[in-house]
Formats: sequence, C-alpha cells, structure tokens
Amino acid sequence: MPKRSLARKRDLAPKRGGGSKGRPSSRRRISRRRYRVGRAKSGLGLFAVKLIKKGDFIAYYSGRLITTKQADELWTKYLFEVNSRWTVDGSSRRNVARYINHSCRPNAETDVKKHKIVITAIKNIQPGDEITYNYGRNYFNAFIKDHGCRCLACREKAAAERAAARRAAARRSKRRSRKRR
Repeated sequence: MPKRSLARKRDLAPKRGGGSKGRPSSRRRISRRRYRVGRAKSGLGLFAVKLIKKGDFIAYYSGRLITTKQADELWTKYLFEVNSRWTVDGSSRRNVARYINHSCRPNAETDVKKHKIVITAIKNIQPGDEITYNYGRNYFNAFIKDHGCRCLACREKAAAERAAARRAAARRSKRRSRKRR
C-alpha cells in the first residue's frame, strides 16, 4: 500500500525538465485558466474551474471585425454586433468566449470598448457553474424563442409550471371522483 500512495503523489507533482520550453513534462498540468469548455444542456458551454469574483474579467469576445452587411451574408451564429455598422465574427475556435451560452438570469455581462467586447462577472461564479450572459432581445427572438430557452432559470420555471399543472390536474380528478360517489 505505501508504494501506491507514493506513486500517486509523484504523479500529481509537476515535473520540470524533459518538456519543451521549460513546461512541466507530466501529463497532469496545472492550469492557470479559470474556465473550461464542457458539455452543457444547450450544447457546449464555458464553466468556471476556479472562483470568479464579481467584477472580474473573464474573456474577450474576439474575431475579425466585419461590416454588418457582410455579417448578414454569413451563415454563422457567432456574430456579435458592436454597433449598427460593425460586427465581430467570433466563429474562430480560438475565441473561447464563443462558448458562453445565453441565460435569462446571467452571471456575466458584455461591454463594448473601442470595438473590443469585454466579458466580466456580475456575480460571484463558483467552480463548476456555467458562465452565461444575456444575448439580447433581437438574438433571442431570432434564434432562441422558436426552440425555447434552455437556460437554468427557464428550465426551473418550466419545471415549476409543469409541477403546478400536475397538482391542478390531480385536484380536478379528485373532485370528479368525489362527485361520482
């Protein structure tokens, strides 16, 4: 047994040397990132790995800056309208912020500063929580409304409505059975 515990400790410790450019050569690297891309209810999402405090910077929504006319011709959903003239095409996989999903009760917000989109936390985000922001009414009406919002707040609201409908149906059937007697 002692050999196993020593082996585990040895595997967890970052090793120096052997790796390229002074990076640890072990398979388990300690990440400095505060988020990861993972499976969410609405597809892929961005999840916090470490605590992100209110007001902290999360990411830039990056991509090529194109005119809104060019953006209307593109077949992608990863477009962020900066103003009426310019749009950022965030379809590149290097743009980590493209994985941030919509929520009606978001924990992050976007701010446009000199054609750069900055995403910051508006609440403390615990490790394991999905990072979300509100996409806005235009995007919601164009893409999300037809399929139904899948954010946590809307799923909880729909579940509560279904439970209330089941209780009401049970009360009605109970009243009907009493009348038949």
